[in-house]
Amino acid sequence: MRQLVIDLGVMSVIGLVLAILGPFGTFAAPLSMRLLYWLGLSWAGYACYRPIAGMASRVSTRLDLPEGPLWVAGCLLATAPMTAMMLLIERLPGRSRPLSLDAAMTMYANVLAVGAAVTLLFYILRDRRTEAPQVTDRSIPDAPAMNSEPRFLSRIPPTRAEDVLALEMEDHYLRVHTRHGSRLILLRMRDAVTEMDGIAGEQVHRSWWVARHALAEVIRDGRNIRIRLEGGLEAPVARDASARLKAAGWFD
Repeated sequence: MRQLVIDLGVMSVIGLVLAILGPFGTFAAPLSMRLLYWLGLSWAGYACYRPIAGMASRVSTRLDLPEGPLWVAGCLLATAPMTAMMLLIERLPGRSRPLSLDAAMTMYANVLAVGAAVTLLFYILRDRRTEAPQVTDRSIPDAPAMNSEPRFLSRIPPTRAEDVLALEMEDHYLRVHTRHGSRLILLRMRDAVTEMDGIAGEQVHRSWWVARHALAEVIRDGRNIRIRLEGGLEAPVARDASARLKAAGWFD
């Protein structure tokens, strides 16, 4: 909910700026009408373009593809419903314009220009959130604990080392899968992995770390490999990680 409020606040600022600038022939309208027009379109655009992040993350994980091109493809797809909405607005009484293929393509290009710029902004902000140092409890010291328990367990008490099954990246959050369920924490994968001292495991994919004791079955589908964990959870294996896992004895 906090992230939604922040995102809508960003979109409101963008809508305000567009209302002041009055691009694409809207400057002739009164400021109040421009505000209503561009704020409405900004929020509608958020509804169309915001799912790109989740889609890109899921497809990237399942197919082991880079996220960047998936964001581009998602932007091209999301522009279609937004363009259709804009064309409907242009057909409202008092704004009727001839509907033609050229007009539709021009509208698509205009919408894509704005949508791509905003999507790029959210992509950059997403990366900065991911790279920023993040902890769930400021009282947790950086120094290793004096007991034998992995430092990571102090972030998800009460949990034992043998109960941790896997870690999964979800956007800029980390989902911790355990024998008792899962929970989200705000932490980078590489920071979590460095705190897993004492728990044997491997990062099998850029979005997944798996505990060795949780391995139940290896599933092969052509060149694609997935690891099934106890409880039925499945994790993809990146192609560049398969040789390392094979050498470590995870599978033949």
